[in-house]
Amino acid sequence: MRYILGIDIGGTNLVVGSVAEDGSALHALHSEPTQPERGAESVLERLMHLARQAMVDTVRIDPGAEIVGIGVGAPGPLDTKRGIVLLTPNLGWVNMPLLDKVHDALGLPTTLDNDANCAVLGEWWRGAARGCQHAIGFTIGTGIGGGLIFGGRLYRGASDCAGEFGHVTIDANGRRCNCGNYGCIEAYASGPAIARRAVEAIESGSESRLASYVNGDLGQVSAQTVYDAAHDGDELALEVVRDTAKYLGIGVANMINIFNPEVVVICGGVTLAGDRLFTPLRREVARRAFKPAVSVCRIVPGELIGSAGVYGAARSFLEQRGLVHA
Repeated sequence: MRYILGIDIGGTNLVVGSVAEDGSALHALHSEPTQPERGAESVLERLMHLARQAMVDTVRIDPGAEIVGIGVGAPGPLDTKRGIVLLTPNLGWVNMPLLDKVHDALGLPTTLDNDANCAVLGEWWRGAARGCQHAIGFTIGTGIGGGLIFGGRLYRGASDCAGEFGHVTIDANGRRCNCGNYGCIEAYASGPAIARRAVEAIESGSESRLASYVNGDLGQVSAQTVYDAAHDGDELALEVVRDTAKYLGIGVANMINIFNPEVVVICGGVTLAGDRLFTPLRREVARRAFKPAVSVCRIVPGELIGSAGVYGAARSFLEQRGLVHA
């Protein structure tokens, strides 16, 4: 069977796996922390090690396997035609010739696409948006990205910048974002922003058991800590999750009014908050978006936990190389 190696570069984790050409199988899924503070060369060196290991493991699992190419998903903005990462605020990369570096290291045809595009494309191909023609997706992790599927095709825009939902302004005088703007959704609802809002509330005197989850070290509070505490009934954590739902609801409602999709997929660790997030999020959307648009749209968590970007990077390779029709 022919496989495409899918590579998903995130601000928190690097994930690699081999996807069957028809999407029917995923083998040799490997992941490790990105650790961008160690520098770009360290990230790339460890990424290539993961990729080579995945290729070896794929052949071991399926002795007839043939790896025919590599699809890479990376944070943007990008120049996909030249294969360059123009800027990644959460990784600190500027004008990184990523496609050439991966191709030269692994010796296979390689394509580059936005990591959020890949996650949404993966969910459309094999996950929660399967079978629909019009879908949008939000990817929520270290940052917030997004992707747009129109008529069963990924829409990238005139300069590969479509779907940057994390940098839609929801408060003109709001928090400063890593992109340099103020009031972006990412500054409120990304993983680090969720943790930061909780810690700020505690430091301002709000009562919470959150500190007990991290042995008293508030610097170790993460979005996952907040979700865990919310699950256990901590009032502050519940308030932070509800506020996160409100901020996301504003963004999702805006996108539903503009694009009128059949499905909105929310991908990433934030989905671990479950109904505590999705119930108020759907309520906020219903309050803000046009009823005819809301009535035809499902707002759902992603199904491909930990692998959506890998599936989507592989699918992007197939489409860019003309090996499959969208």
